[in-house]
Amino acid sequence: MDFLSRFYFNYRRIIKTIQIYLLLAGPGLIVMIADNDAGGITTYAATGAKFGYNLIWFLILLGPVAYFVQEMTVRLGAVTKHGHAEAIFSAFGSFWGWFSLLDLSLVNWLTLVTEFIGMTAGLSIFGIPPLLTVIIVVAIMMAIVISGRYWTWEKITMALCLVNLIYIPAAFLVHPSVDQVLHNGVIPNFPGGFNGELFFFLMANIGTTIAPWMIFFQQSAVVDKQMKEKDIPWGKFDTAVGAVFTVIVAVFIIIVTGTLLHGMDVESAAQAAAIMMVAHPWVGTLLAIGLFDAGFLGALCIALTSSWAFGEVFGWAHSLNYKVKEAIWFYLFYFFGLVTAASVVLIPGAPLVLITLFVQVVAVTLLPAAMVFLIILLNNEEIMGKYKNTLFDNIANITIVTCIIVVSSLYGISTLFPKLFG
Repeated sequence: MDFLSRFYFNYRRIIKTIQIYLLLAGPGLIVMIADNDAGGITTYAATGAKFGYNLIWFLILLGPVAYFVQEMTVRLGAVTKHGHAEAIFSAFGSFWGWFSLLDLSLVNWLTLVTEFIGMTAGLSIFGIPPLLTVIIVVAIMMAIVISGRYWTWEKITMALCLVNLIYIPAAFLVHPSVDQVLHNGVIPNFPGGFNGELFFFLMANIGTTIAPWMIFFQQSAVVDKQMKEKDIPWGKFDTAVGAVFTVIVAVFIIIVTGTLLHGMDVESAAQAAAIMMVAHPWVGTLLAIGLFDAGFLGALCIALTSSWAFGEVFGWAHSLNYKVKEAIWFYLFYFFGLVTAASVVLIPGAPLVLITLFVQVVAVTLLPAAMVFLIILLNNEEIMGKYKNTLFDNIANITIVTCIIVVSSLYGISTLFPKLFG
């Protein structure tokens, strides 16, 4: 009887723990999985085709990096009850506030363009014209956000996150060599040596794993979800789980393209999917579906990030818990961002692939500024109290900023002096 009593007690405790997590889960999972957006899928696909499995180790390292950056937004949002844009204006004044907001707006809009590039490219494989894709997608995205409840938006978005895992079965279908994946992928190496091309891909992978919009999105989502200080441990756990899934998806995409397309010049995930459709139709289909879902999920989150940020700064009602008539400017700005970004995709002859990879590099170039603001805010004891950064937090995050600046600088030097690195 004692054994049965202990078993039942432990069972109930586990069930209750899961229920609490499911109640508080959302911002961390969504921001991390949405981070594997259309630009990310293209970057991973191109990386796998170019370098095979050789940069898997680098993506694994980026998982903890993304977690360290994003968990700070959980604490800052739960403690201050303010979004990131509002927190910067309040702590640093209007000059740096506007600098940060305009920086975010530029990168967000460019990234939003890449999401529509991914969606239209993914569905074009199935013969669906870009114009039809754009019209349907914008209509669905507006329908999702105007429900007047954050909870409804979050659950729909988390369902889309599940589709992002479609690359896992795709990798098993290509039957990769486990020994080669472990030997070539896990042991750190720099294929081809130090050169501008390698730095470009390293920066693109950093830019798609850690992006400025993620900082603003998760903090605003924490506020909109009305998380409290006591919920911080759950928010950090949610972020850690999301970081694990981000890395898993990225690695499996590289395994797919590294197995089937290694040595080929692949510019985009859509091109990779089209090539695979010939010899491996199931794999190509999964890659195309995943590309569309990644773009849809990314656009849904990024457009919302900009609306949250501008709502905080201009004092608009800026919550998904408001009906359209209660937050008209919030929803209009969201719609404006979607429509203008989608319009770029419809421009004849636009260099869409170049835009996609370029945006990832721009994002990582501007990332250090966003991180510096975040680190300073997290070290302000008056704002954060007992939730301020620890010494370990500061060492980890300052190291991350330093490494990003170094990689960015090396890329710039290798571009100006290509013979310097051989």
